Amino acid sequence: MLYLHNLTMKEKIKSILEAVLIDKWVLISSILIFVLLFNYLFSIELKITPNFKLREKLNPSSVSAAKPNQVIQQNVLTTEVKLPIKWGDFGKQLIEKGVIDKAKFENIMGTLPDTDRKLLESSENNELVMNQQNSRLILNLLWAFGLGNKNDVLDKGEMVKDPKQTGNMASTGGWDVSVGDPMNHYSKHTMLLLTADQQNMVEEMSKNIYRPCCNNSTHFPDCNHGMAMLGLLELMAANGVSREEAYRVALNVNAMWFPREYQELATFFAENGITWVKVDPKLVLSSKYSSASGYKQTRTLIKSLPQPTQGGGGCGL
Repeated sequence: MLYLHNLTMKEKIKSILEAVLIDKWVLISSILIFVLLFNYLFSIELKITPNFKLREKLNPSSVSAAKPNQVIQQNVLTTEVKLPIKWGDFGKQLIEKGVIDKAKFENIMGTLPDTDRKLLESSENNELVMNQQNSRLILNLLWAFGLGNKNDVLDKGEMVKDPKQTGNMASTGGWDVSVGDPMNHYSKHTMLLLTADQQNMVEEMSKNIYRPCCNNSTHFPDCNHGMAMLGLLELMAANGVSREEAYRVALNVNAMWFPREYQELATFFAENGITWVKVDPKLVLSSKYSSASGYKQTRTLIKSLPQPTQGGGGCGL
């Protein structure tokens, strides 16, 4: 105090400021020493995570692009599709009638697990459950059934407009696992009799259901997917399945046969505010979206995915 008393005002202020600065650095140094010592004794781990909810609230457009992909993962790539039909002994019938040559078929399909072999050998088959492991087998079984079962769609539809070409299509000439020429089995075996109303259902739905591998409806089943879908429609009609349910099943089946295409269609609908579970199956299966040209046009309108690449489901065994 005596020292400060002898100083000028300017010197007093300078001295006080220096003292404050010294105390400040002493305080900071003490805090740092304490933190280092505490970390040494107890190990402090700091994590910085972004607040996505706050970011979405402040800038919704910054996270909207991820939402369509979430829709795809949850709703399109289903792990299984329950087919509301009774398969019964149709596998055995297809072998007995020669639509399927068992040796050729097994050579193509490889060793089948017991649950799958049952579809070919047993009479006790009820509802079919299609999953990613057996989707190819069920595609081929439905293809064989659609090809061999007698139906007006095959006898009077587009398939026979030019009879010379009927046997040269992928769904006929491509079926090379029959006994003899596949055309010997084309609409030749009455394995399932439909009522007039059931046949009308098959006719109507087959004209409305397309597939992304070509521009033809199921009423013109010139490839394996079309012929298999025709067989499935016949079986669903015979089992009393409603049109509404049949369209939903057909969409789920198409989505399993063409997963990439329907993932992308789901993205298109998501971008337009419609989740996959709420889409109208009949609309999605129409030529506007599910034919090769309709899908291609829709694909150009999707904003949140990169440019389309070549590829897709094949039309052979």
